[in-house]
Amino acid sequence: MPAVAVEQLLAHIPALRRYARLLTGDATRADDLVQDTLERACRKWRLWRPGTALRPWLLSIMHNLHVNQLRDWHLDDGHALLDDLPERADPAAPAGERLDLERALAALPPGQRAVMLLVVVEEYTYAEAADILDVPVGTVMSRLHRGREALRVALAPAAPVASAQIVNLARMKR
Repeated sequence: MPAVAVEQLLAHIPALRRYARLLTGDATRADDLVQDTLERACRKWRLWRPGTALRPWLLSIMHNLHVNQLRDWHLDDGHALLDDLPERADPAAPAGERLDLERALAALPPGQRAVMLLVVVEEYTYAEAADILDVPVGTVMSRLHRGREALRVALAPAAPVASAQIVNLARMKR
C-alpha cells in the first residue's frame, strides 16, 4: 500500500470514529469497528477507484462490517440480541439533549439509524447514502422519513394532561 494511500486513510479517521460511535453506541466497539474498517481498506485497496471519493468507500466498508457483526452476534446461540442487552451508563456521556438524541438514535432500527447518520450527520445526499448502503434511493428516503418521525416522537415533550381529563379525574375521586 503506497504511503500516499495511508495518508489519505488517516485523514478520514475522525469522521469514521464519529460515524462508528453513533452507529454502535459504544466507544470501545466503535474503535474496534474503525480498526476493522481500516484493516479491510488496506487489504482491499486495489478495489478503490482513484478519482472517486474515499470516505463513502470507507463508510460502505464500515457499514457492511457492522451489519455482518450484528448478524454474526445474533446467530451465535451464546449471545443475546444487542437490543436485548441492558444499557450501560457512559460516565463520559454529555447530559441533556445530546444524551437524549443519542439514546433516541440508538433506539432506531439499524437501517434507519444508518440512513439518519449518513444523511443528517455526515450530510451525504440520498444517492450517496444509497450507494454506501447498497440500497435503492427510495429505500433511503423512506428510512429517513420513518427515522425522523421516530426521533420526533421520541424527543417530543410529554403531552400535558388536558384540563378536561383533570376535571374528570377529580369527579371520579368524589
